[in-house]
Amino acid sequence: MIRPELQRWLLPRRELLSAIAGILLGLWIATRGGWLLGGMGLVVTLSAAVWAVGSWRRLAFRRDIGAPGVLEVDEGAIRYYAARALGGTIALRDLVEIRLLRLDGRDHWRLRTRDGQALLVPVDARGADQLADAFAQLPGLDLGHVSAALSQEGGPSLRIVWTAKPG
Repeated sequence: MIRPELQRWLLPRRELLSAIAGILLGLWIATRGGWLLGGMGLVVTLSAAVWAVGSWRRLAFRRDIGAPGVLEVDEGAIRYYAARALGGTIALRDLVEIRLLRLDGRDHWRLRTRDGQALLVPVDARGADQLADAFAQLPGLDLGHVSAALSQEGGPSLRIVWTAKPG
């Protein structure tokens, strides 16, 4: 029923489009008249706007799967399973640095812990889009900065996107 190329474009953006629909619904409710509906519409509009901003920032994390391995975020731990590459597990609370680096023309997350262990995860591995929500929990991390670094095609081959504050 729907053209395949349009479906491929819409599928990763469905959350953002739903948030925009929520904004429009809130504005429609607010224009129905009266203080009660105006207030309810304003609440719906603001909530959907916050949802839209978060969805827009997570959109950069969604990519076609092109790398081997599977990433899983579960109970505060990031686990990467790979058949041909080294995998591993890192607890979110132990992270002190996140870098985005390019190896062999492919972007990878380099996650480093307090004790110096590092985990390399391709940004286009299955499940890597879950990292947006995991990274959002880190203190002082600006998800907009991370999304901007991800969207830089042909940018520098090493970008530090977050470091933990000492203390």
